[in-house]
Amino acid sequence: MNDLEPLILFAVSLVANLFSAFSGGGAGLIQLPALIFLGLPFAIALATHKVASIALGIGATVRHLREEALEKRLALFILVTGVPGVVVGANIILAVPERMAEIALGVLTAGLGIYSCMKQDLGQSARPINREGWGLWIGGMVLFFIGVLNGSLTSGTGLFVTLWLVRWFGLDYRRAIAYTLVLVGVFWNGTGAFTLGMLAEIRWSWLPALLLGSLLGGYLGAHLAIKSGNRWIKRAFEAVTLLVGLKLITG
Repeated sequence: MNDLEPLILFAVSLVANLFSAFSGGGAGLIQLPALIFLGLPFAIALATHKVASIALGIGATVRHLREEALEKRLALFILVTGVPGVVVGANIILAVPERMAEIALGVLTAGLGIYSCMKQDLGQSARPINREGWGLWIGGMVLFFIGVLNGSLTSGTGLFVTLWLVRWFGLDYRRAIAYTLVLVGVFWNGTGAFTLGMLAEIRWSWLPALLLGSLLGGYLGAHLAIKSGNRWIKRAFEAVTLLVGLKLITG
């Protein structure tokens, strides 16, 4: 790298992760293409981004846990159902036609934003549901599937978790984003980073700038989410899902 590239990496990481922590996902929309543009092959860029994104979760965790603790039972359930999916997804990514998968994921992601726009009261207040029996099992199966997407294609999968926690388990947007950033950001992404690191090279020399930007962006974005309230978070979620979806579809 030349002297300017660490500053570029830091700035890209800070902006991407700030918006991601505020809206509940989507850091890969900016950060992953930037790594590819700067010269990394897709597999190396994906593995490097996964490692850097752990710092997003750590930064957001520090801020969210200062506000209130997560419900232990639900947090453990998200980990147990999602982490195996991440491992599966990370192992199959090289066998999946990349462009086809990106278009399909883009359509689904944009659909999340459209759905949220149509449901004006969605996620504005907490109403715990589907925490027992078949509702819990169905919720877990969907989290496993989202974990597969998280392990294979990094852009936008945190947004899926955020909306699923809102729609299926009855969380409000602010609480759902807290779970997404803490559990997906640290544990799901950590698992994906480890698995991809076994399968592909990681560009370690690029990580200090990316980690610092992710850490600060995660903390600042979480702070903005806590202070802004559910209505603004909902609008940010809708904007980011539509942008991520369009970016994945158009390439």
